[in-house]
Amino acid sequence: MIRYLNHLLERRIPEKRVFLRSDNDTRYVRLTPLTQLAIGFGTSVTLVWMTVATSIILMDAIGSGNLRDQANRDLVLFENRLSQLADERDTRATEAAAAQARFNTALAQVSVMQSQLLSSEERVRELETGIDVTQANLRDALKVRDHAIEAQDSLSAQINGTDIGTTGVTAQDMEATVDVLASALASTAAERDAMVVDAHQAVTQAKTLQVELKMLEEKNERIFSQLEDAMTLSVAPLDKMFRNAGLSTDSLIKSVRSAYSGQGGPLMPITFSTSGHLDHDSQRANGILDKMDRLNLYRIAAQKAPFALPIKDSFRYTSGFGPRWGRMHEGTDFAAAYGTPIYSTADGVVTYAGWQSGYGRIVKIQHEFGIETRYAHQSKLLVKVGQRVSRGQQIGAMGNSGRSTGTHLHYEVRVGGTAVNPMTYIKAANDVF
Repeated sequence: MIRYLNHLLERRIPEKRVFLRSDNDTRYVRLTPLTQLAIGFGTSVTLVWMTVATSIILMDAIGSGNLRDQANRDLVLFENRLSQLADERDTRATEAAAAQARFNTALAQVSVMQSQLLSSEERVRELETGIDVTQANLRDALKVRDHAIEAQDSLSAQINGTDIGTTGVTAQDMEATVDVLASALASTAAERDAMVVDAHQAVTQAKTLQVELKMLEEKNERIFSQLEDAMTLSVAPLDKMFRNAGLSTDSLIKSVRSAYSGQGGPLMPITFSTSGHLDHDSQRANGILDKMDRLNLYRIAAQKAPFALPIKDSFRYTSGFGPRWGRMHEGTDFAAAYGTPIYSTADGVVTYAGWQSGYGRIVKIQHEFGIETRYAHQSKLLVKVGQRVSRGQQIGAMGNSGRSTGTHLHYEVRVGGTAVNPMTYIKAANDVF
């Protein structure tokens, strides 16, 4: 069969001989058509395999380069976002400080205006009392005038119809009495005219005070509106942050107020009314004070809960919270250079600092509200048990200790002993910090 095939193929693929010559002998190797076909086929297959393998290697190299570029772009975008969030946080803090300064200025202005208003009211009451006294004196003067006229008429009648000697009153006495009465009438009329002028001035001044009071009320309305808007813009993002982190804002504020009243307890209510009950302005001012108190308590709580990132340098996420390789991964992994500083994400007390199986070198920090954070696989530790740390304080450096496949930080957040996703707190703070 092979010979027959070789014979058929000799017309197109003639047999070839390869001579091998040595010093004493010459030999040759016969290459039949089938052998040549086998060699050609093998060579073609080898060339095709080398071409495909080279293409795959080139494609992998190009793809990995694109992935690295994409990772670098994502890192740059993330760093830019962090920078923007930091700027927004500083802007919010500046706005809150400015709002508080405006509120203090408004309180001072309201106090001055309240004093002026009380003085004006007192002046109006005095003028009203003066008008009443003037009117009473005027009525008395009119009565005296009427009696004087009656007495004058009576004297005139006596002078004209009665004998002076019989009555015992002389004409000179009569004239003196009339002069005294006329003088008294003139004096009373002058006092009446002065009282009328004073009353007119009092009415004019009262109208002016009413206009000034209306202008002050409009100014107060603008000030209160600006303060209420500023407080709403400051408190709403913090309220949303705590709710997104799964924390009850009412319980949170109650806990902070009971434990940290020295750092920001409730502000005392105020009143602008002299009658003892709260008027509209007092209610609005106390509402602003309540929001300022809530903002202050939120500020304290934000330092006590782990809303910050444990890494400030460039890093990348390598593994998230959830099932992994058939086991539960109870934290988030951050990869960066060996020795990268690691920072506490909130105020707290170090409860463990040392070596633990699987975790390697680990630091555990107990925070308020039953929250604990863990920082594992470190290369060195900078804190000890019982030490109180602040948010942003360095506690160690990134390493590869314990059960680890490379340099990274394993970061955990536990609430009541149960592990929760750390990104819940980190993402909740994105719109605030």
